[in-house]
Amino acid sequence: MNDLYGLQRGEAPLLISIPHLGTHIPTDLRDRYSDVALTLVDTDWHLDRLYDFAAELGATVLGARISRYVIDLNRPPNDESLYPGQTTTGLCPRETFRGEPVYRNGCEPDAAEKQGRVEKYWQPYHATLTAELARLREQHKNVLLWEAHSIASVLPRLFDSKLPDFNLGTQDGRTAAAAVQHAAESAAAAGEFTWVANGRFKGGYITRHFGSPQAGIHAIQLEMCQSTYMNEVSPFNYDEARAAKVQPVVRRMVEASLHAVQAL
Repeated sequence: MNDLYGLQRGEAPLLISIPHLGTHIPTDLRDRYSDVALTLVDTDWHLDRLYDFAAELGATVLGARISRYVIDLNRPPNDESLYPGQTTTGLCPRETFRGEPVYRNGCEPDAAEKQGRVEKYWQPYHATLTAELARLREQHKNVLLWEAHSIASVLPRLFDSKLPDFNLGTQDGRTAAAAVQHAAESAAAAGEFTWVANGRFKGGYITRHFGSPQAGIHAIQLEMCQSTYMNEVSPFNYDEARAAKVQPVVRRMVEASLHAVQAL
Protein backbone atom coordinates (compact mmCIF):
# COMPACT_ATOMS: atom_id res chain seq x y z
CA MET A 1 0.00 0.00 0.00
CA ASN A 2 1.24 3.51 -0.83
CA ASP A 3 -0.02 6.98 -1.67
CA LEU A 4 -0.36 6.22 -5.38
CA TYR A 5 -2.41 3.02 -5.43
CA GLY A 6 -3.76 0.17 -3.37
CA LEU A 7 -2.89 -3.41 -4.29
CA GLN A 8 -4.63 -6.56 -3.11
CA ARG A 9 -2.95 -9.66 -4.50
CA GLY A 10 -4.78 -12.85 -5.40
CA GLU A 11 -3.80 -16.03 -7.20
CA ALA A 12 -6.71 -16.48 -9.63
CA PRO A 13 -6.18 -15.51 -13.29
CA LEU A 14 -8.06 -12.26 -12.72
CA LEU A 15 -6.81 -8.71 -12.27
CA ILE A 16 -9.34 -5.94 -11.66
CA SER A 17 -7.90 -2.49 -12.39
CA ILE A 18 -9.68 0.66 -11.16
CA PRO A 19 -7.58 3.57 -12.49
CA HIS A 20 -10.13 6.34 -11.83
CA LEU A 21 -10.93 5.45 -8.22
CA GLY A 22 -8.50 8.00 -6.77
CA THR A 23 -9.59 11.15 -4.96
CA HIS A 24 -6.23 12.55 -3.82
CA ILE A 25 -4.89 15.83 -5.16
CA PRO A 26 -1.50 16.63 -3.58
CA THR A 27 -1.51 19.55 -1.19
CA ASP A 28 0.99 21.54 -3.22
CA LEU A 29 -1.34 21.43 -6.24
CA ARG A 30 -4.74 22.03 -4.67
CA ASP A 31 -4.75 25.82 -4.80
CA ARG A 32 -4.39 25.66 -8.60
CA TYR A 33 -7.65 23.75 -9.06
CA SER A 34 -11.10 25.23 -9.62
CA ASP A 35 -13.81 24.83 -7.01
CA VAL A 36 -15.70 22.37 -9.21
CA ALA A 37 -12.58 20.28 -9.76
CA LEU A 38 -12.09 20.01 -6.01
CA THR A 39 -15.47 18.27 -5.80
CA LEU A 40 -13.83 15.49 -7.88
CA VAL A 41 -17.02 15.16 -9.87
CA ASP A 42 -15.56 12.83 -12.53
CA THR A 43 -14.26 10.22 -10.09
CA ASP A 44 -15.31 6.59 -10.61
CA TRP A 45 -16.88 6.62 -7.17
CA HIS A 46 -17.18 3.61 -4.84
CA LEU A 47 -16.02 0.98 -7.31
CA ASP A 48 -13.85 -0.65 -4.67
CA ARG A 49 -17.04 -1.17 -2.67
CA LEU A 50 -19.07 -2.36 -5.65
CA TYR A 51 -16.35 -4.88 -6.53
CA ASP A 52 -15.80 -6.07 -2.97
CA PHE A 53 -16.64 -9.59 -4.15
CA ALA A 54 -13.23 -9.70 -5.83
CA ALA A 55 -11.49 -11.30 -2.87
CA GLU A 56 -13.92 -14.23 -2.96
CA LEU A 57 -12.90 -14.82 -6.57
CA GLY A 58 -9.19 -14.78 -5.70
CA ALA A 59 -8.69 -11.66 -7.79
CA THR A 60 -5.84 -9.20 -7.73
CA VAL A 61 -7.21 -5.66 -7.39
CA LEU A 62 -5.25 -2.54 -8.29
CA GLY A 63 -6.94 0.75 -7.43
CA ALA A 64 -5.59 4.27 -7.94
CA ARG A 65 -5.44 6.79 -5.11
CA ILE A 66 -4.40 9.81 -7.22
CA SER A 67 -7.28 11.74 -8.83
CA ARG A 68 -7.68 11.65 -12.59
CA TYR A 69 -7.51 15.46 -12.40
CA VAL A 70 -3.82 15.10 -11.53
CA ILE A 71 -3.22 12.56 -14.28
CA ASP A 72 -5.48 10.15 -16.14
CA LEU A 73 -3.99 6.69 -15.80
CA ASN A 74 -6.18 5.40 -18.62
CA ARG A 75 -4.74 7.73 -21.28
CA PRO A 76 -1.60 7.22 -23.38
CA PRO A 77 1.49 8.86 -21.89
CA ASN A 78 1.90 10.91 -25.09
CA ASP A 79 -1.67 12.24 -24.69
CA GLU A 80 -2.78 10.86 -28.05
CA SER A 81 -6.57 10.81 -28.42
CA LEU A 82 -8.20 7.39 -28.13
CA TYR A 83 -11.30 8.62 -29.97
CA PRO A 84 -10.13 10.90 -32.79
CA GLY A 85 -12.77 13.40 -33.81
CA GLN A 86 -14.80 12.94 -30.61
CA THR A 87 -14.81 15.09 -27.51
CA THR A 88 -12.84 13.54 -24.69
CA THR A 89 -10.49 14.53 -21.88
CA GLY A 90 -6.72 14.26 -21.92
CA LEU A 91 -3.81 12.98 -19.91
CA CYS A 92 -3.91 15.97 -17.55
CA PRO A 93 -7.50 17.13 -18.05
CA ARG A 94 -8.13 20.85 -18.46
CA GLU A 95 -11.91 20.48 -18.46
CA THR A 96 -14.40 18.30 -16.62
CA PHE A 97 -16.72 16.00 -18.54
CA ARG A 98 -19.23 18.86 -18.48
CA GLY A 99 -16.78 21.34 -19.97
CA GLU A 100 -15.98 23.25 -16.78
CA PRO A 101 -12.37 24.36 -16.18
CA VAL A 102 -10.32 22.04 -13.99
CA TYR A 103 -7.73 24.73 -13.20
CA ARG A 104 -7.88 28.31 -12.12
CA ASN A 105 -6.93 30.77 -14.84
CA GLY A 106 -3.26 30.46 -15.76
CA CYS A 107 -2.62 27.45 -13.53
CA GLU A 108 -2.70 24.65 -16.13
CA PRO A 109 0.37 22.37 -16.25
CA ASP A 110 2.83 22.92 -19.10
CA ALA A 111 4.48 20.14 -21.12
CA ALA A 112 7.36 19.73 -18.68
CA GLU A 113 5.02 19.39 -15.71
CA LYS A 114 2.90 16.87 -17.57
CA GLN A 115 5.99 14.75 -18.21
CA GLY A 116 6.89 15.01 -14.55
CA ARG A 117 3.44 13.76 -13.60
CA VAL A 118 3.82 10.84 -16.01
CA GLU A 119 7.03 9.84 -14.27
CA LYS A 120 5.75 10.41 -10.73
CA TYR A 121 2.19 9.08 -10.94
CA TRP A 122 1.46 7.31 -14.26
CA GLN A 123 4.50 5.10 -14.57
CA PRO A 124 4.27 3.47 -11.09
CA TYR A 125 0.66 2.40 -11.68
CA HIS A 126 1.49 0.93 -15.08
CA ALA A 127 4.67 -0.71 -13.84
CA THR A 128 2.66 -2.42 -11.11
CA LEU A 129 -0.02 -3.47 -13.57
CA THR A 130 2.64 -4.91 -15.87
CA ALA A 131 4.32 -6.77 -13.03
CA GLU A 132 1.09 -8.22 -11.66
CA LEU A 133 -0.04 -9.44 -15.07
CA ALA A 134 3.36 -11.07 -15.56
CA ARG A 135 3.09 -12.73 -12.14
CA LEU A 136 -0.33 -14.16 -12.96
CA ARG A 137 0.80 -15.27 -16.41
CA GLU A 138 3.56 -17.30 -14.81
CA GLN A 139 0.83 -19.27 -13.03
CA HIS A 140 -1.88 -19.35 -15.70
CA LYS A 141 -1.99 -19.82 -19.46
CA ASN A 142 -4.60 -17.09 -19.81
CA VAL A 143 -5.48 -14.13 -17.58
CA LEU A 144 -8.48 -11.80 -17.49
CA LEU A 145 -7.80 -8.08 -17.07
CA TRP A 146 -11.08 -6.44 -16.05
CA GLU A 147 -11.02 -2.66 -16.33
CA ALA A 148 -13.60 -1.28 -13.88
CA HIS A 149 -15.04 2.16 -14.67
CA SER A 150 -18.16 4.19 -14.03
CA ILE A 151 -19.52 7.48 -15.33
CA ALA A 152 -22.51 9.79 -15.02
CA SER A 153 -25.32 8.40 -17.15
CA VAL A 154 -26.04 11.67 -18.99
CA LEU A 155 -23.21 13.86 -20.27
CA PRO A 156 -24.33 15.79 -23.38
CA ARG A 157 -20.82 17.06 -24.08
CA LEU A 158 -19.53 13.51 -24.49
CA PHE A 159 -22.42 11.45 -25.82
CA ASP A 160 -26.03 11.68 -26.97
CA SER A 161 -28.90 10.86 -24.59
CA LYS A 162 -28.47 8.41 -21.70
CA LEU A 163 -25.82 5.74 -21.85
CA PRO A 164 -26.75 2.07 -21.58
CA ASP A 165 -26.24 0.84 -18.03
CA PHE A 166 -23.32 -1.38 -19.05
CA ASN A 167 -20.82 -0.40 -21.76
CA LEU A 168 -18.41 -3.22 -22.55
CA GLY A 169 -15.26 -2.44 -24.51
CA THR A 170 -12.75 -4.74 -26.20
CA GLN A 171 -11.58 -2.43 -28.99
CA ASP A 172 -14.04 -4.11 -31.36
CA GLY A 173 -12.99 -7.58 -30.31
CA ARG A 174 -9.24 -7.12 -30.45
CA THR A 175 -8.40 -7.21 -26.73
CA ALA A 176 -10.16 -10.43 -25.68
CA ALA A 177 -10.98 -13.78 -27.21
CA ALA A 178 -14.47 -13.95 -28.72
CA ALA A 179 -15.55 -16.54 -26.15
CA VAL A 180 -14.51 -14.25 -23.29
CA GLN A 181 -16.37 -11.26 -24.68
CA HIS A 182 -19.42 -13.41 -25.41
CA ALA A 183 -19.45 -14.66 -21.81
CA ALA A 184 -19.57 -11.08 -20.49
CA GLU A 185 -22.29 -10.13 -22.98
CA SER A 186 -24.42 -13.17 -22.12
CA ALA A 187 -24.24 -12.42 -18.42
CA ALA A 188 -25.19 -8.80 -19.08
CA ALA A 189 -28.08 -9.84 -21.30
CA ALA A 190 -29.45 -12.16 -18.62
CA GLY A 191 -29.90 -9.25 -16.20
CA GLU A 192 -32.39 -6.41 -16.08
CA PHE A 193 -29.94 -3.70 -17.15
CA THR A 194 -29.36 -2.25 -20.60
CA TRP A 195 -26.01 -2.94 -22.22
CA VAL A 196 -23.93 -2.53 -25.35
CA ALA A 197 -20.55 -3.80 -26.51
CA ASN A 198 -18.06 -1.53 -28.28
CA GLY A 199 -20.43 1.39 -28.56
CA ARG A 200 -19.38 4.84 -27.36
CA PHE A 201 -16.73 3.19 -25.17
CA LYS A 202 -14.44 0.62 -26.78
CA GLY A 203 -11.86 0.41 -24.00
CA GLY A 204 -9.32 2.96 -22.88
CA TYR A 205 -5.55 2.89 -23.00
CA ILE A 206 -5.12 0.13 -20.43
CA THR A 207 -7.53 -2.21 -22.20
CA ARG A 208 -5.98 -1.50 -25.59
CA HIS A 209 -2.36 -1.60 -24.45
CA PHE A 210 -2.46 -4.70 -22.27
CA GLY A 211 -5.20 -6.69 -23.99
CA SER A 212 -3.41 -9.28 -26.13
CA PRO A 213 -5.28 -12.58 -26.47
CA GLN A 214 -2.43 -14.15 -28.41
CA ALA A 215 -0.17 -13.44 -25.41
CA GLY A 216 -2.71 -14.83 -22.93
CA ILE A 217 -4.08 -11.51 -21.61
CA HIS A 218 -7.78 -10.90 -22.27
CA ALA A 219 -8.88 -7.35 -21.42
CA ILE A 220 -12.45 -6.13 -21.03
CA GLN A 221 -13.49 -2.66 -19.94
CA LEU A 222 -16.82 -2.17 -18.22
CA GLU A 223 -17.95 1.46 -18.15
CA MET A 224 -21.15 1.40 -16.12
CA CYS A 225 -23.64 4.16 -15.41
CA GLN A 226 -23.30 5.51 -11.91
CA SER A 227 -27.08 5.74 -11.73
CA THR A 228 -27.14 1.96 -11.26
CA TYR A 229 -25.52 2.11 -7.83
CA MET A 230 -25.12 5.68 -6.50
CA ASN A 231 -26.32 9.27 -6.48
CA GLU A 232 -24.78 11.04 -9.47
CA VAL A 233 -24.78 14.50 -7.85
CA SER A 234 -22.79 15.74 -4.86
CA PRO A 235 -22.11 14.29 -2.33
CA PHE A 236 -22.12 11.22 -4.62
CA ASN A 237 -23.52 8.82 -2.06
CA TYR A 238 -23.48 5.06 -2.51
CA ASP A 239 -27.05 3.79 -2.82
CA GLU A 240 -27.22 0.42 -1.09
CA ALA A 241 -30.62 -0.50 -2.53
CA ARG A 242 -29.58 0.16 -6.12
CA ALA A 243 -26.16 -1.40 -5.60
CA ALA A 244 -27.76 -4.56 -4.22
CA LYS A 245 -29.49 -5.05 -7.57
CA VAL A 246 -26.58 -4.32 -9.87
CA GLN A 247 -23.68 -5.86 -7.96
CA PRO A 248 -24.76 -9.49 -8.51
CA VAL A 249 -25.01 -8.85 -12.25
CA VAL A 250 -21.55 -7.31 -12.38
CA ARG A 251 -20.22 -10.27 -10.43
CA ARG A 252 -21.82 -12.71 -12.87
CA MET A 253 -20.25 -10.84 -15.78
CA VAL A 254 -16.80 -11.04 -14.20
CA GLU A 255 -17.24 -14.69 -13.21
CA ALA A 256 -18.53 -15.70 -16.63
CA SER A 257 -15.58 -14.01 -18.34
CA LEU A 258 -13.17 -15.60 -15.88
CA HIS A 259 -14.59 -19.07 -16.51
CA ALA A 260 -14.29 -18.48 -20.25
CA VAL A 261 -10.65 -17.50 -19.84
CA GLN A 262 -9.95 -20.60 -17.75
CA ALA A 263 -11.58 -22.79 -20.41
CA LEU A 264 -9.38 -21.55 -23.24
